[in-house]
Amino acid sequence: MVRNDAYPIEDQLACEYRTFFVEFGDPPPDVPGVVNIATLAELAYEQTRVPDTDIELNPDGDQTVNLATWVWLDQAAFEPVSVTASLDDYGLWATTTATPTTLTIEPGTSDARLHPASGECAVGGDGSIGEPYSRGRSGEEPPCGVTYLRATHATGSYGLTASLTWEISWEGSDGSGASLPSGVFETTHEITVSEVQAIVR
Repeated sequence: MVRNDAYPIEDQLACEYRTFFVEFGDPPPDVPGVVNIATLAELAYEQTRVPDTDIELNPDGDQTVNLATWVWLDQAAFEPVSVTASLDDYGLWATTTATPTTLTIEPGTSDARLHPASGECAVGGDGSIGEPYSRGRSGEEPPCGVTYLRATHATGSYGLTASLTWEISWEGSDGSGASLPSGVFETTHEITVSEVQAIVR
């Protein structure tokens, strides 16, 4: 309702909204302001929540110069996350799915060697990122990790940052779908690196 008659007629008409009803089971009309599958996809996207980027390290305490630090994610905690928004009784729905794709490691110093060299640890075929360290593998290069080359006693701890990228897409009840903006979530660990002291006889 326009209460000010001084408004130009085109502005008055622009404020007009017509009320209409849609029978249950019938698809809503494709007009501005009506909820559609794309709207549901946006709602589902806004409600998508992923777990914090908690990484596992081995060794899990102080690190040692020239000894590789293994980095991995708990596979059970980092599975794809899906959220569905629906319009009851009209058969309309949209599901967004966030999938972890890459863990990027930044060692916090140039005195380090990354594994792999790019620092980008991709998801394996089984959905895992990195591998847990197991006894007897100390001489191996980890599939995901870092080797520090200088101790921190003179510089203070290094800030090891791990950033997990989640790719997000949606699909709708009519077969439509598209990609949505990815999300990157990071965590930082303060790393102390020591030197191994050896006695030469």
